[in-house]
Amino acid sequence: MSDLITTEMLVKALPPNLKSNATQELADMVNNITTDQQAAENIRDNFISYTGVLQDGKFKTEDYLSAVAYVSYKLMGSSNEDAYFKTFPNRYQKLLANGTAKKDIASYVAAYAKGKLVNRIMEQTIVPSWVLNQDLYQKALNVQADLMVNAHSEKVRSDAANSLLTHLTKPKEAGPLINIDMRENSGMAELTKAITDLAQKQIEAVKNGASVKELAAHNIMDIEVKDVS
Repeated sequence: MSDLITTEMLVKALPPNLKSNATQELADMVNNITTDQQAAENIRDNFISYTGVLQDGKFKTEDYLSAVAYVSYKLMGSSNEDAYFKTFPNRYQKLLANGTAKKDIASYVAAYAKGKLVNRIMEQTIVPSWVLNQDLYQKALNVQADLMVNAHSEKVRSDAANSLLTHLTKPKEAGPLINIDMRENSGMAELTKAITDLAQKQIEAVKNGASVKELAAHNIMDIEVKDVS
């Protein structure tokens, strides 16, 4: 979202108890938070994205804007002190003008970084590790599938089959964290069932003393080509 914030956007983003704050003055405050164009875009995006933290009505929109700016600078790689100084340049200049000791400034910065509002916003920015590592998850499944069929050790094959059965089991409840269309088409459903059935058969075959060569020769699915002309 590179466009400037409008009052209409504020009305849509702010919770019901704060919609009266959706004024042109607030829009101007958000749009003019910094002269750094890239930082300004990030702050505007984040201001709209994290308004859920205002639901309980305990925070002022001005304080929320400052906290969003601070978190945005942090996400762009700034240290706690740099993010604080960029968010509150006038406050920083006043501290310097008053000859405030560095250790005292550091304590002010630390206190702000540990504040409830800042940390509520930081929580919204955290991406679950299972989302970040989806590629590794699939690679691990591929390794387990290969071991299940090709490993020389019967125990390794059995353990790999058990691992696949565990990790490919359909979850009992789907959480609302991410809205992704995960509906299976018929081909995917058949493949999933075939892999699960093969894993179960591998376990039973290992228990019954089947040979590695015999197990490795099994196909996951038998495909019959039909003439549909």
